[in-house]
Amino acid sequence: MSETSSVTLLGRLQQAVSGVIHWLDSDYRAEELLQLPKQPDKVEWVRSIPFAILHLGCLGVIWTGWSWTAVGVAVALYFIRMFAVTGFFHRYFSHRTFSTSRPMQFLIGVWCGTCVQRGALWWAYTHRHHHAHSDDPEDKHSPRQHGFLWAHIGWITSRENFPTDYRKIKDLAKFPELVWLNRFDTTIPVVFAVSLWVLGVALHRFAPSLGTTGWQMLVWGFFISTTALFHGTATINSLAHVFGRKRYDTGDDSRNSFLLSLVTMGEGWHNNHHQHMGAVRQGFYWWEVDLTYYLLRMMSWTGLIWDLRPVPKDAYNPAKQLRGQLAAATAPAPAPAQDQANGSRPRIPRPSLENS
Repeated sequence: MSETSSVTLLGRLQQAVSGVIHWLDSDYRAEELLQLPKQPDKVEWVRSIPFAILHLGCLGVIWTGWSWTAVGVAVALYFIRMFAVTGFFHRYFSHRTFSTSRPMQFLIGVWCGTCVQRGALWWAYTHRHHHAHSDDPEDKHSPRQHGFLWAHIGWITSRENFPTDYRKIKDLAKFPELVWLNRFDTTIPVVFAVSLWVLGVALHRFAPSLGTTGWQMLVWGFFISTTALFHGTATINSLAHVFGRKRYDTGDDSRNSFLLSLVTMGEGWHNNHHQHMGAVRQGFYWWEVDLTYYLLRMMSWTGLIWDLRPVPKDAYNPAKQLRGQLAAATAPAPAPAQDQANGSRPRIPRPSLENS
């Protein structure tokens, strides 16, 4: 074996070992944070094995079968955790559209952990980056820049998109309990999965009439429900930048979709959100169903959360809405992917998160 081959093999082995280590501890060293953005944007296979297992676990239904109990739990957990994605990962951690106490912040961080979409700080860092570069060449999951499939699922398997840059989320990184949840982001999912299995075992023994088992509850409540949750969430990265209507000229491809608002409990009003990302409500009108906002509103009545940031009055300016509709009607066709990769699309200035 030549010296060059030995070096290449050693490098691949080190990369594989690093991927395994990051299954347990997702934080990266400072030098890795500097080097990863310079790496080719491609799938990190070893690091993505748990993500693949999540999808493959759905095939367990072939052996476990189904019951109304297991299916009901899967559906309930989809919406319970979709609320965590939309209300907490997105509207709280990413945009701080309302306030809460530090203990409650930790509890919703744990709740978010059951969604198996990595830690809250990673989620917030990644999403804020998206808003700063929406549909520009630096956007991690833009259909315009990288194609539909990469925007939907490929980007989350890429080596450069695994780290959390705590320097960009200092408002959250100052809480050590949140950093711990983010760093050891497999802890909550494992505990959650085991708890579902134990629940199924208990139901099989003490309530056999429900017709479920531990393994069936694990497959439906964890693998199937969680996989559906991921793809429901991912539709906002992919479909919401391709299909729907534009009310505002946000300078990107974000769109509003009633159907996606049902799938994601209100996130489908994506063009509204990109115009006023600091508002806790994303369905700006009464007919724009936003279940997450309704639930957050009810939580505010209990005192668990407060200071919900309203939709700015400027959002209802007819002239601004007309400009957005005209811009959508006259927008040129998207450039081919190879042209976009060369940076041919001019960068459009974005409003900062602090001023939105």
